Amino acid sequence: MAELRLGPLLRYTDGSCATVWVETDVPCTAHVRCSDGASGTAPTFRVAGHHYALVTVTGLRPGTSPSYEVFLDDAPVWPLPDSRFPPSVIRSPGAGDAVRVTFGSCRWAAPPADGKDAVGPDALDTLAKRLAADPDARRPDVLLLLGDQVYADEVSEETRRLLATRRDLDKAPGSQVADYEEYCHLYYESWLDPEIRWLLSTVPSFMIFDDHDIVDDWNTSAAWLADMRSTDWWQQRLLSGLMSYWVHQHLGNLSPAELADDPAWAAVRDAPDGTHALRALAERADADPSSVRFSYRRDFGRVRVVMVDSRAARVLDEDRRAMLHPGEADWLREQVLADEGAYDHLLIGTSLPWLLPHLVHDAEGWDAALCAGERGDRWARFGEWLRRGADLEHWAAFPRSFADLAGLIGEAGSAPGAPASVCVLSGDVHHGYVARASWPSGGPGIPVVQLTCSPVHNSVPLTMRIGFRFGWSAPARLLGRLLARHGRCPRPPVRWRKQGGPWFGNQLMTLTLRGRSAHLRLERTGTDETLRTVHETVLTAG
Repeated sequence: MAELRLGPLLRYTDGSCATVWVETDVPCTAHVRCSDGASGTAPTFRVAGHHYALVTVTGLRPGTSPSYEVFLDDAPVWPLPDSRFPPSVIRSPGAGDAVRVTFGSCRWAAPPADGKDAVGPDALDTLAKRLAADPDARRPDVLLLLGDQVYADEVSEETRRLLATRRDLDKAPGSQVADYEEYCHLYYESWLDPEIRWLLSTVPSFMIFDDHDIVDDWNTSAAWLADMRSTDWWQQRLLSGLMSYWVHQHLGNLSPAELADDPAWAAVRDAPDGTHALRALAERADADPSSVRFSYRRDFGRVRVVMVDSRAARVLDEDRRAMLHPGEADWLREQVLADEGAYDHLLIGTSLPWLLPHLVHDAEGWDAALCAGERGDRWARFGEWLRRGADLEHWAAFPRSFADLAGLIGEAGSAPGAPASVCVLSGDVHHGYVARASWPSGGPGIPVVQLTCSPVHNSVPLTMRIGFRFGWSAPARLLGRLLARHGRCPRPPVRWRKQGGPWFGNQLMTLTLRGRSAHLRLERTGTDETLRTVHETVLTAG
C-alpha cells in the first residue's frame, strides 16, 4: 500500500481551485477530497527515485473553508491517525475579504521536541501551535517564505551523521549536501516537523529561494562563480539544488493555468522518469539564466504580489553586472505596470532587501565601484576580496539595478490609478526593520516601504547586531558618504529613513490589507513559545 512520505502542502489557491503537493513512497494516484464535494486527482511523477504528485482541486466556492482528506489509491493517508491537530482546510477567499499576508525567511529546521533549541523557538512552529489551539482564530491567507527554506551548507548534527554514512566528509563538499538525495533529506528534516507539516497543509504558501538553498553567497560575482566551477563538486551540487527546489518549492508557486502551459512540467510529469528532463532544465538555468524563470506573480483580490528571483537571474560580468538580466527586468516591469488600477496594494517579494542601513548600502555601492575598476586593478582585487568576505551582494551592490527598481516603483506609485501602497518584502539579514522611501525630485505620493523580516528560526552574532544598529546612525551615514565619494558613486535616486527596528530574534511580519488600508504587525517568539507583538503600525489608512 502506498504511504505518504512528505506533505500535504497546500500551495496555490484562488476562489475556485487549489493545488496540493505530496511525496509518496511508491507510484500511485493521489486524491484530495473536500468535505463540500470539491476534489482532485493526479498520478505521481518520478524524479531521482522519488515519487510526487501535484493535485489540482476544483469545485471550490469563494468564501468557504472545507476540510480535506488525502487518499493514495483510495487508501486514506491524511489526516494522520490520532492527529492532535484540527482538520486541514482549503480556504477560498470571498470578494472584499481582507488579505492577511504573513512573511519571513531564514529557517533552520527546528530540533526534535526532546532536543535543545540553540536559537530559540521557531516562529513558524509557534504560529502553528497558536492556530491549532484556536481553529476559529483569524489565520494568514498566505505564507510568503522569502528564502533559505533549507540550509544546504549549514546542516544539523543529525544530518551530518547521515551524510557520513554516504560518503567521506573529509572530501569536499564535506558536511554540506552534495546531491539530490541529500537535498531531499533537508526537506524531510524541515517539513516533517509535526507543527510545520500541519501548518503547510492548511495555510497556502508561496516560496522563493535565496543563497543558502544552494550555498552561502550564491552568485556573488563572476570571479566567485568561476572559482566554484573549477571544483569537482559544484556542478552536481548546483543542479541537485535547482532540481530539488523546482520539485519542492517552485511547482506549487504556479497556477493550474501556468502549469498547463509549462513545457518543463509536461516533460517531467509525462515521462516514465522525469529526472533527465528536470536535470536538463537545471543545466539550462545554469548556462543561461534567461532560459528559465523562477519569478512569478500572484493576485489575491486587489493585492498584487510579484516574487522576484534575485539569485539565479543575475548578470555577473562586471561590465554588465545586474541583479536581473534584461528579460527578467522587462518581465518585472510588465507585472508591476500591467492592468493600470487593477490592484490596491503592490507587494514586491525579493529575498534580499532593496533598502539597507545607510552605511551598508554605501559600503556595497563603494565596493561595486572598486570591483568595476573605478580605482584601478589593485583596488579591484581588494574589492572582490571584500565583497566575498563581507557578503556585499544585495541590491546596493548592483547600483544600476537598485536605481532601476527605484525608478519602476516611482513610476508605479505615480501613475494614474496608483496603488495605495508599495511594500518591498525581504529577509536574509537576520533582523527586522521598516524603512520608508522618498524621492528627492518628487515621486510617489503613497507610502513606499521596505519591510525586512528574518529570521524565522536562526541567529545573528552580537557583533552583527551592533553593526546593524550602528549602520542607521548619523556617524554611519557620514562614513558611508565618505566611502561613496572615494568610489565616485552617484547619489542614490531615492532616500529612506528607518521607521522601526532593528528587531532581533525569531520573528514574522503580517500585513493586513483591506480595501486601500494596510496594517503591519511584527511578532517575535518568546521563551514561553508564544508570539508577541513588538511593533504595530498603520501604513495607510485607505
